[in-house]
Amino acid sequence: MPGLAARGRLHRRRRPAPARHPHPGHRPQGGSSMKPHRTPVLIVGGGLTGLSAAVFLAHHGVRATLVERHPDTSTHPKARAINPRTMELYRAVGMEERVRAGRSPITGNTDLVHVESLAGKERVRMPHASPEDIGRISPTQWTLIDQNQLEPILRERAVEAGADVRFSTRVDAIRENGTGVLVDTTDLSTGAAGRIHADYVIAADGSRSPLREMLGIGAHGRGTLTDLVSFFFEADLTEALRGRRIIAAYVNNPEVRGTIIPIDNDRRWVINVSFFPEQGQRAEDFTEERCTALVRAAVGVPDLPLKIESVDMPAWDISARVADTLATRRVFVAGDAAHVMPPTGAFGASTGIQDAYNLAWKLALVLSGTAGPGLLESYDAERRPVAEETVRQAMLRFAVREGRQYQEVAAELVDETTMTFGYCYRSGAFAAEDGAPDTVLEDPEHPGARPGARAPHVRLDGPEGPVSLIDLYGDGFTLLVDEEAGPWTGAVEREAARLGAGLKVVRIGRGTRLWDQDGSFRRRYGLLAGGAVLVRPDGFVGWRTTAGHGGSLDRSATAALRRILDRETLDRE
Repeated sequence: MPGLAARGRLHRRRRPAPARHPHPGHRPQGGSSMKPHRTPVLIVGGGLTGLSAAVFLAHHGVRATLVERHPDTSTHPKARAINPRTMELYRAVGMEERVRAGRSPITGNTDLVHVESLAGKERVRMPHASPEDIGRISPTQWTLIDQNQLEPILRERAVEAGADVRFSTRVDAIRENGTGVLVDTTDLSTGAAGRIHADYVIAADGSRSPLREMLGIGAHGRGTLTDLVSFFFEADLTEALRGRRIIAAYVNNPEVRGTIIPIDNDRRWVINVSFFPEQGQRAEDFTEERCTALVRAAVGVPDLPLKIESVDMPAWDISARVADTLATRRVFVAGDAAHVMPPTGAFGASTGIQDAYNLAWKLALVLSGTAGPGLLESYDAERRPVAEETVRQAMLRFAVREGRQYQEVAAELVDETTMTFGYCYRSGAFAAEDGAPDTVLEDPEHPGARPGARAPHVRLDGPEGPVSLIDLYGDGFTLLVDEEAGPWTGAVEREAARLGAGLKVVRIGRGTRLWDQDGSFRRRYGLLAGGAVLVRPDGFVGWRTTAGHGGSLDRSATAALRRILDRETLDRE
């Protein structure tokens, strides 16, 4: 379900600032002479990526501090769809049902269409995976939830879990030193200056990312693709829809180029309309009369009765860029600050949340002294190639929105399911196999389960009913072993305990607590009798032995664990 959003670079309009009640761990901010507030991780940015990072860090026992310059969470729908892989992440931290409870009124809509007008010719209807297709790959599904509904849910959960969340707080300066990162801030509700000392910083402050600019990190890509204005309107579009339940309708005709998006699935809509400054067009030109004419042109009904709600929303743009690096020594760039892309495909929000999930367990293990700094260096190596390909795929979909024929880009398009579940890491914190393909994507219907790939979903029979292997991941390392594996796993458990790395061993087969009736575990994980797989806390394969024979499997598995944790660096110190 390639949902879509009114998303891009946008000055967010926020709810009025609530009364400020200091968090139990909150220290009043003062001048630079005051002792800095100390925190293990400072998250800059209170959007979906930043708030998710606070939740994921708390799940791993790290109470972060989050600062956001706006007074409250977003009031604009913006991102409207969370893909099933990202829902797996929320499921892992116990938030799946909480997120689903806030789902959008357009839940159940499936159609993403490119049209000349809503009532006119349909150019192409984008393909999407059915729930049955997804059910073979994941224990969860797409969730259509508006960003302005999801952000408060994440904020509430982050605070419950112990995060110190401070809105109306601007970052003014940042500098790394030998012991951490010093960040100067201003409380915008009082004007008070403050200083925070963090061991590490996550820059999740949006596509314009002041923090990335302060750090001198550049970005590459096409840059701005189009400038837009958005406005809400009320109208009965039943006849023009012709029974379609749209997530979005991309309109392209001589009078208007834009996107119609349902808000309440009834009479309330938002339209995003491109304008062209190089042709002398300005956002200020979109008067109520002009907006009315554009809606009628987009719908294709010249005398359509409608009501324009407002025309005072700020202009924004759709861009395509990837940061030149996602990390300095102690600062990590994530979300739109790391990669901004067209909303076509609904990739942006989920990609940013996946950045945070990749980073959270690594930070937790380094902060606890279990892992060395090389584990954090893997963040850029793993996530930046995924961002590059995701931006490329979003651009191909955007080209159709801009008027190219679907057939012109179809050969390069990667299907929605592969983009959702099939992204792989070519290098990073795992023990790579000789001869492994050097690709950033694999077919999740036929997974390779190689180190660096997502550990596949397999449904097994447990003591209390069906169990997905996906639900075993998320806390520490998991060593999955075939029922015919020898007793070597005990040595791996002992070494993991000595290192301080949480690890559980799960034996799978016909005679175990997790019964694999049809051999799906061996088949989907590429194993023979006695094989084993080490899965990282983020659900990615870290090491694999396809067959469980030989006398050195314990040494091979423990060596892989030590490599993932960069224990060599720690041991040298």
